[in-house]
Amino acid sequence: METATFLNNSGIALTEANRPNDAIHLFRKALGIEPGNPLLWMNLGIAQQRTGDYEEAIASFEKALEIDPGLAEAWLSIGLIYYEMEEFELCRDCYDWALFYNDKNPKAWNNKGVLSFTEGNYDEARNYFEEAVSLMPHYYDALYNLRDVCRELGDYRAAAEFERALSNISNRNVL
Repeated sequence: METATFLNNSGIALTEANRPNDAIHLFRKALGIEPGNPLLWMNLGIAQQRTGDYEEAIASFEKALEIDPGLAEAWLSIGLIYYEMEEFELCRDCYDWALFYNDKNPKAWNNKGVLSFTEGNYDEARNYFEEAVSLMPHYYDALYNLRDVCRELGDYRAAAEFERALSNISNRNVL
């Protein structure tokens, strides 16, 4: 007998293998067994997002949030869809909700920084990236973004320091 866990794990594997349409079927089947599982709704949304079906993905993420409003990953996923659609105010709202529920989430701070950087608010972006790095000192994406925003601000000394930190992370990953 197929369990929700088995179907979920198979769906995740298919999503990661770039077969989200096949995964969607499995996540829906799993939700037939455990309709109140927010992680199943999250995984369904991620697969739907990968197919470009943003409307359905947002609906799935929102269903996950109905069950667990503090599920930061759902807020961040909706925010990313809005970012891709260039609906920046809605994107910002989602990132703010993620931080409302967990202000120690480095990914949320980094995403807010990316949004601010995109809008040309470099000082604000720097603050957000610095917050992300303070929470997770070896967070590669945030360090990368921090280096770039420092370059934009003309702070080449700080950019060089972040470049060194990035190369140390890369060197450690090779070992």
